[in-house]
Amino acid sequence: MASAAASSCSSISMMFLTHSSAATSSTAHRLLPPGCLRRRRLHCHPLQMGPASLRCLTFPSSAAAPSPPHVVVPHASLSTEVNTKVIDGKAVAKQIRDEITAEVSRMKEAIGVIPGLAVILVGDRKDSATYVRNKKKACESVGINSLEVHLPADSTEEEVLKHISGYNDDPSVHGILVQLPLPSHMNEQHVLNAVRIEKDVDGFNPLNIGRLAMRGREPLFVPCTPKGCIELLHRHGVSIKGKRAVVIGRSNIVGMPAALLLQREDATVTVIHSRTSNPEEITRLADIIISAVGQPNMVRGSWIKPGAVIIDVGINPVEDTNSPRGYRLVGDVCYEEAIEVASAVTPVPGGVGPMTIAMLLQNTLISAKRMHNFE
Repeated sequence: MASAAASSCSSISMMFLTHSSAATSSTAHRLLPPGCLRRRRLHCHPLQMGPASLRCLTFPSSAAAPSPPHVVVPHASLSTEVNTKVIDGKAVAKQIRDEITAEVSRMKEAIGVIPGLAVILVGDRKDSATYVRNKKKACESVGINSLEVHLPADSTEEEVLKHISGYNDDPSVHGILVQLPLPSHMNEQHVLNAVRIEKDVDGFNPLNIGRLAMRGREPLFVPCTPKGCIELLHRHGVSIKGKRAVVIGRSNIVGMPAALLLQREDATVTVIHSRTSNPEEITRLADIIISAVGQPNMVRGSWIKPGAVIIDVGINPVEDTNSPRGYRLVGDVCYEEAIEVASAVTPVPGGVGPMTIAMLLQNTLISAKRMHNFE
């Protein structure tokens, strides 16, 4: 099975870049409910799987590809049994939405306030429109009011700022989300910084990130995707304190805040990026791996320490002639190889994706409670 998985993952071209890709459709993916185990028997240690994974990265011309690490493997020739738990993000997200629904109802009955989330969409990107539509449905499912402004792609930045200002002053709006990316003629940071920090439910305001980075300070909001990653670890009983954690990718949206959150949980954190010269060797030491680079199947089984926990943020479309759509979605981690080595892993789709929207709803509820001093 390991050789078949390696063949499947090797067929995809992999380059390590700092930006991420995303797709909006989902494909059928077999999930196990939380707690269920997939039992695999490895007849060789994953470090013996060969050098294929060394071809996954493109190194700067001045840097040499990493040499194989010197690792002592006790009893490597013996058969090793691995119990791998599939972390079902859909199930966890549903639990969280149910909790939010109960709190929204309690708040409405107690003080007559319903949390409100406003979304500003600029342009006609199909993926952005799908994201906004899904967020609106999610709001309706938990009882949160959803407001939306859809502006044409040739709108001026001043028009966007005008709508943000209106929502900033609207007491019925407790969270504001500007759907990214914005058209190229707009200053993204200028627009995002116009959102009041008290309503920055995306958690992207520099003050929120600054507070997240500082000991003894608390951000008003934590960015939704990294927050969802940590929540998955908590709800599956994964101990973080004292563990070695590796975050692959350093984006402002996921990688950097994920590293800060792990550090807050007392993990020893290493961030791997496009200039890291020995990514495989570093990753293999990790107890916890969070990958967010948007490169399909980049992290191979040989990168993974036996028993490690893997949170795969990547959502990458790859060509698949057997799919009605002509493509399927895969993560940054080669799933077929990871389940042979890791103790727990998130699937793609159905892992981190549902958690992002659940955390957005949770942040909106937190904002409404804070504004109305509701406990």
